[in-house]
Amino acid sequence: MLEDTYLYREIHEQPAVLAELLERERAAIGRLVADMARRRITHCVIAGRGTSDNAGRYAQYLLGAVNGLTVGLATPSLHTVYGRPPRYEDALVIGISQSGKSPDIVSVVADARRQGALTAAITNFPDSDLGRAADHVIALHAGVEQAVAATKTYTAELAAIALLSAALAADDEMRRALDRIPAQVEATLALAPEILQRAERYRYMRVCAVIGRGYNYATAFEIALKIKELTYVVAEPYSSADFMHGPVALIEQAFPTIVVAPSGRMLPEMAAFVGSVRSRGAEVIAISDDAELLAQARTAFRLPVTAPEWLSPLLGIVPGQLFAMSLAHVRDLDVDRPRGLQKVTETR
Repeated sequence: MLEDTYLYREIHEQPAVLAELLERERAAIGRLVADMARRRITHCVIAGRGTSDNAGRYAQYLLGAVNGLTVGLATPSLHTVYGRPPRYEDALVIGISQSGKSPDIVSVVADARRQGALTAAITNFPDSDLGRAADHVIALHAGVEQAVAATKTYTAELAAIALLSAALAADDEMRRALDRIPAQVEATLALAPEILQRAERYRYMRVCAVIGRGYNYATAFEIALKIKELTYVVAEPYSSADFMHGPVALIEQAFPTIVVAPSGRMLPEMAAFVGSVRSRGAEVIAISDDAELLAQARTAFRLPVTAPEWLSPLLGIVPGQLFAMSLAHVRDLDVDRPRGLQKVTETR
């Protein structure tokens, strides 16, 4: 049964993981924030791969919009292949890795620390190579993640970044909103039976596009990754703006287009996008809390709660995780052990 798989259980462990992280990592984040203030940090570089790289995309929007930091994604090959690390003076360099073992991510943080830059690790294993390489460590408290596809560690990474942003802003309302997230994720998990039932329609899907913009640009990438990992469907992520600059030519009758569009400043843009691709024949699968946008979709996954837009990726990813798992299940695939993959991937 699907409920007996590691993946199902780990998806449903997310509320507890988030609650523990938010309770236990405030002090560590406070120390990092104090160090950032002393060093007058104005920009940030984030190193990650796969799911952790998608968490970095979220940080680009959140730390930029709320905290005024210029945030870039690192180029690990400059360290491990070319041996020419860029200069990191006056930067905060963050390595994000579930295992903390990937040599290329460790190299970015280690090189930055040798240069005298402030460094931090976000990892599930504080005693890992990555944890030891960094000045500060933020632990994910996710417990052992047995399924190959990362789920609870991804939302924990997002929560760690959100907690850092709220602490940097010294914003009590942000902290209160973040404290509500575990219960809101719990409410969103109630969609599981409905999503499993609706996944049957897409049993034979071979390609799809996944669209998000703003804070949920990261969500589009993470949903696409989960679909590729678990179902072997060619799922391509785009912002709505980038999609209209060429890839929209892919649209043909009944082309599956997954759109992540929660309430917020980006909602009007996403509603217009849905109307545009529908007029070209796309079959829209929508993840939203907005009734009008959901009414335009062939398949609608209604978020049962509304969070501030900056926190919406923590909710919007959940239907995506459930959909990828459910689609793999109806296709009789092993959701815990996708072909050709292993839990820890060590790239150089």
